[in-house]
Amino acid sequence: MLRALGDDRRRRVVAELAVDPSGAERACGSFDLPLSKATRTHHFRVLREAGLTVHREHGNGSAVTLRRDEIEKALPGLLELLADEYRRRTAGA
Repeated sequence: MLRALGDDRRRRVVAELAVDPSGAERACGSFDLPLSKATRTHHFRVLREAGLTVHREHGNGSAVTLRRDEIEKALPGLLELLADEYRRRTAGA
C-alpha cells in the first residue's frame, strides 16, 4: 500500500476519495490527472493491485471506490493523514 502511495498522483487520487465522507464511487475520468489514458490506467491498476481501491467497469468507462475498512485495518490513521494533506494543498490553491 505504501509503495503505491509513493507516487504523488496516486496519493492524490486516494486523498480525494478519502475526503468524501460518503465513500461514494467516482468515475476514473473525474480526477484531474493530465496524463495519457494508458498512464492513467496504469496508476489506477497500481492502486487496485495494492488493495487501496476497487474498480468497476461500466459501459465505456470505469469507476473507483476506496477500500476504507481494509486500509484503516492495515494502516490506522493513514486516510486521515492523506485527507489532511489534501485539504492543506487545496486550501492554498
